[in-house]
This record gives sequence, structure tokens and C-alpha cells, in this order.
Amino acid sequence: MKIEEQIGTGRRKTSVASVRLRPGTGQVSVNGKKFEEYFPLELQRQAVLAPINKVATPGRYDIMIRVKGGGIQGQVIASRLGIARALVLEDGDRRHDLKVVGFLTRDPRKKERKKYGLAGARKRFQFSKR
Repeated sequence: MKIEEQIGTGRRKTSVASVRLRPGTGQVSVNGKKFEEYFPLELQRQAVLAPINKVATPGRYDIMIRVKGGGIQGQVIASRLGIARALVLEDGDRRHDLKVVGFLTRDPRKKERKKYGLAGARKRFQFSKR
């Protein structure tokens, strides 16, 4: 018996999330931990589950998220993008609804590299006249 599942990948800054979406009872696990344990703030949990609440019935899918890199907020947005992409893989008609809200848009901003001759990406070393 093959389990039907969709896999979506989401990225934000240096965070990468791989999301497995399969029919189930609504259980969510992140890196083997409980959802509430990994994302302690209610705001973070709402952001991660926003695509499902927008286009599908909450509690219809089991979600397994593997996320690494970056900070907690980057991981939240990466997970949200991964869930949205997996939902679109399952049913292409959802694409428009998710796109309008911005859940399918990859945030391209990354940390700017440090340049030689400067203290950081743009910051200069302190100027001394004497």
C-alpha cells in the first residue's frame, strides 16, 4: 500500500524547510518534535498553518516538517512556503487563492556579503583625521 503524499520545499534567508503533506488527522511535527514544542508562539503556529486554513479543511492532513538553518522566524516563513507548494501540488486549482495572499512568493532577500576594505557589507571603518 503506497501512501499518497506531496512534498514541498520552502526557503527564506538561510532556512530550508521540507514539508510532507499526507491525508490524516491533523497532526503536525517539526524535526520529530511536537508542533507546539518547536514553535512555542501562537503567532508562529498560525503563520505556518495559514495556507491550510486558507484553502483546505484544517485537520485533514498530517504534516511532517524538516527544517534547518537560519532563525526561528525564517524557519516559520520557509515552512509556510513549503506547505503552500505542497497544497498546490495536490490540487492546482488552489494556486490562485494562495498566490493572491502571497503564500507562494519566495522572499528573495538574503544577507549581503562583507566587502574587503570595509567593516561589514556597507559599514566603513572609523575615519581618523589625525
